[in-house]
Amino acid sequence: MYKFDINNVKKLYLFLTLAIGLFGCKKNLPDDRLSLGADSRFTQTVYQPVLGRTTVFSGNFNTASSSVPLDFKIVNMRRFNGEDAPELREYFPVKVWKQAYTGTETSLAAIEAKRTTESHRLFEIREHSGQFVMWPEAKSNVVKAQPDSGYIFDVEVSNSGGRRYFQNFILRPFKERPVEPSTLEPSNGQDIYTSVPALVSNIRGKRTNRFLHSGDIRVQFRKKPAGTPGNTGHSISFRFVDTLYNTIDPNKFQTTKWAEVVHGFDMVKTSTEVTYQVAYPIPLTNYPTKYTTLNGVAASSIFRFDRIGTGNILQEAALGMNYQIFEPGDWEVIFWFTTELPKFEND
Repeated sequence: MYKFDINNVKKLYLFLTLAIGLFGCKKNLPDDRLSLGADSRFTQTVYQPVLGRTTVFSGNFNTASSSVPLDFKIVNMRRFNGEDAPELREYFPVKVWKQAYTGTETSLAAIEAKRTTESHRLFEIREHSGQFVMWPEAKSNVVKAQPDSGYIFDVEVSNSGGRRYFQNFILRPFKERPVEPSTLEPSNGQDIYTSVPALVSNIRGKRTNRFLHSGDIRVQFRKKPAGTPGNTGHSISFRFVDTLYNTIDPNKFQTTKWAEVVHGFDMVKTSTEVTYQVAYPIPLTNYPTKYTTLNGVAASSIFRFDRIGTGNILQEAALGMNYQIFEPGDWEVIFWFTTELPKFEND
């Protein structure tokens, strides 16, 4: 027969009391807080974007021992002399992608359908990554640019573990450079948009029969004045001229893949130029396509022609340019053979 033991009852009662107490305490424990480490830091304090284009500064914050997600906020934006900077606190309409650009779009409408307009500050920090962004709508007629000393600002970084302030960041934008590569001096924007081609292959000079090189050719970028007849505000034309600036018929570049010169539409080729309707900037994003360099950073336009050389050998010639155009408009890209005319005819 079971023998009643008061001591066992007391032990059981004590056990249940402790268990209930522990369970109740566990329910009332505070939530775990995220840590905000003192070793977290920004790796860059001076920012010098070029106005008129999208610039993203990434990888500029080291979270170290801090827990993520973190929240970032620009505070106390002011001009270098301490004055208020409303131009960098107000919101402006900016064009952003709502769908990914692929390079396979078949019309301007298809491209524009992937973009929309949002309100953003011209210079801002992405809320959870800490990346700084300067939007292309930021222009030197609104935002102070070098040689001006620019702006100073602070950044608040926070999570549930607290907040920290990083102070005295410097923002010193460069003036717009609508075209790259460009010989424009960054701080004052002087000079013209002139460069040399990225590719010159198997092109012989008509006078000397020597192979031409990049030093024999200049590439000029010219924006047509607004109101010029035939302008659409979103076109690009390619022209070729000789030493005296006489027009070279683009049809002489007879093996060119004209549909792949640029991601453009409604091509019109005449005896003086070839023109496309395009969306800006060129290229639209840093995404590799058949119209760009391998890394997608620049557009790549290549013009080709064949000729029969000495010994009845086929010579495949090519002329190409890698470039970026950030400012919308009606642009001309002119290949100027400054020393002698190319030899298009067979030997």
